[in-house]
Amino acid sequence: MTLKLIPEKDAKQQSKILDGLNKEQSEAVTTIDGPLLVIAGAGSGKTRVLTHRIAYLLEQGIPPYSILALTFTNKAAEEMKARIAKLVGSESAGQIWAGTFHSVFARILRREAEKINYTQSFSIYDTDDSTSAIRQVMNATGIDQKQFSPQSMRSRISFAKNQMISWQEYSNSASSLLEKQTAIVYDGYEARLGASNAMDFDDILTNFIRMLQSSSETLLYYQKRFQYILVDEYQDTNRAQYIACKLLAGGHKNICVVGDDAQSIYRWRGADIRNILDFQKDYPDAVTVRLEQNYRSTGTILAAADSIIKRNRKQIPKKLWTANPEGELVELQSCINEYNEADLIANKVKELSKKEYTLGDFAVLYRTNAQSLPLENSLRQLNFPYVVVGGMSFYKRKEIKDTLSYLRLLVNPSDSEALLRCVNEPPRGIGATSLKYLVHFAELKKISLIEAFRNASEVSELQPRAVTAASKFFGFIKSHIDKKENTPPAALAIGLIEECGMLEMYKEINTEESLDRWNNIQQLLSDISSFFRTNKENTLEDYIERISLIADVDEKEFSTEKVSLLTLHAAKGLEFPIVFIAGLEQGLFPLVKADQHPDELEEERRLFYVGITRAQERVFLSYAEKRMRFGEQSYQSPSQFLEEINRTLIKDSDFLVKSRDVQSVKPAMPAVNYNYKREKPARKPVIETKIIFPFHPGDKVTHAKFGDGKLLALSGEGDNTQALVNFTSVGRKNLLLKFAKLEKI
Repeated sequence: MTLKLIPEKDAKQQSKILDGLNKEQSEAVTTIDGPLLVIAGAGSGKTRVLTHRIAYLLEQGIPPYSILALTFTNKAAEEMKARIAKLVGSESAGQIWAGTFHSVFARILRREAEKINYTQSFSIYDTDDSTSAIRQVMNATGIDQKQFSPQSMRSRISFAKNQMISWQEYSNSASSLLEKQTAIVYDGYEARLGASNAMDFDDILTNFIRMLQSSSETLLYYQKRFQYILVDEYQDTNRAQYIACKLLAGGHKNICVVGDDAQSIYRWRGADIRNILDFQKDYPDAVTVRLEQNYRSTGTILAAADSIIKRNRKQIPKKLWTANPEGELVELQSCINEYNEADLIANKVKELSKKEYTLGDFAVLYRTNAQSLPLENSLRQLNFPYVVVGGMSFYKRKEIKDTLSYLRLLVNPSDSEALLRCVNEPPRGIGATSLKYLVHFAELKKISLIEAFRNASEVSELQPRAVTAASKFFGFIKSHIDKKENTPPAALAIGLIEECGMLEMYKEINTEESLDRWNNIQQLLSDISSFFRTNKENTLEDYIERISLIADVDEKEFSTEKVSLLTLHAAKGLEFPIVFIAGLEQGLFPLVKADQHPDELEEERRLFYVGITRAQERVFLSYAEKRMRFGEQSYQSPSQFLEEINRTLIKDSDFLVKSRDVQSVKPAMPAVNYNYKREKPARKPVIETKIIFPFHPGDKVTHAKFGDGKLLALSGEGDNTQALVNFTSVGRKNLLLKFAKLEKI
């Protein structure tokens, strides 16, 4: 289909759509025929370009139903439509095909389901549905769920689907036992989905491609239907999304992709940065437009971000600039530990909020969810309301609420809600039907639910296996209740949590999400220790009460603005006047895995770039000399990223570490009087010769306390060299080699 358009020169003169756009933005909006790559640097007006481009297409006479705009969130799609409606009216905006890849493709698949042997009423399985189906397949095939968790199987199958790897291909290339077992489950899972007329989220992408490839007529129809294709955040597309876009644009090649390779931070969930880096290889005649003027940040912030990202090898060259003032220098702070770090940040918020800023102007960014707890506590002590963006308050996370339910039973064994929450975390073979019988028995006998568990043998409806499981659970709880009189509360609480099986369960699942949950429980153990260490008179009841009151406060709607706490991943797409980035330590940010592959390190560096470019006016960076990691306190080394910032951009740049052999950095933020007794470890003079430890990842080692294990990764240098070791007895430990006294086996 060929559309007669207004000559480009005349169109530009007539269009009011271009009002307020800079030269590069205008070029991106008006280059409407053929492939177009828009490299949109941070804060350069990406959404403005997308919406004005669609409005310009409509103004040129392109039918709205011929425009397909693909995004990664429904919110982005709705915002796009709302802005377009303001430019060209709601009627035209409403006819545009704009939505997420999954929502748009599912809509089309409903119409074309029969072409891929589905009916229009197919179900879409969420993660829980998929995991449940995989569990059933594992039961049917006799695969041990203790050895291979259903969640881990689901993650592997999902990754394969996103890479367009069928179960047959996966099976043919499987070499290890895990891969061979996954192939069996993958096959059975696909059969189960087909028999149930169901697709999972990944199938929506792969089946859409199958549908396009089912016949040349089908492919041609949708190529003609969508004459103009726009893709937002192209750097985040996976292989399946890449293939779908390439198929749709295969005829006319009127595809415009917008993104920033410097903000590609989702490799772990299948995003392939090569899609944007190689766009011009796929479309040799593509026009490239670079949006390099930043409207968000000060000159200093942009210069700091540029000095970091230029270290990456894989990137499209660009140089952000701004007409904004140079602004304040970046400030760097060394802290005693994570609690000192949190207090420094909270007091800086207090200081600045007394001036020209409100609480909503502040964002505290961190690499992992577990880092929010000390920050929440410090803000709460100053009575500052906060919101955990893109996540939940620490104490409201599922694994934390489940764990605290055990402690609630110690304090009040009659707490039936606590019992119901924790009884099957981890699973104990007491199913919903058995619980129903136990609850009914308790009501009939007018006893507490825990007493019903004690007398499970009297519940006639229960199967013998359920009776045994209920009695065993009661015995476990009672054994700890019996220890209350003679056991310090901290030891009692920690002992119960370590023995209940939650930690082992999440470690066994061994996915990124489960290890995050495992780390959160370890953080809770540290919180418990700290609570009782600060006041020897505290009781377990005091701790539970404190948590309960915190939960009540968190539920309230504050009329004032709140400080934002969020991971660096959750911060993408947002902006704040003032940004703190906490935990800039080697092994935490960048994570240990960055030492294992240069692509991982480059992604961690892009994540740091994203964090800094969220700031409009000021950036504060901090790291701790000591931090609780993997359940024990360890000495930390400053992040290598701190060395990569141009030193002229750091306030009092002589405070910046010159080598990771140096263990601390003098404070760059104003000193604040804390009630800390700083215990400085004895330090040896820094010498030129670095200690080189005779270890390598993969070595089998032994430790006097933890026994035998396998060395997974090394980070840091010299005296600060740290080893991540997976011990057979206690799991993963992060140890400072200088003191660990490891021996090779």
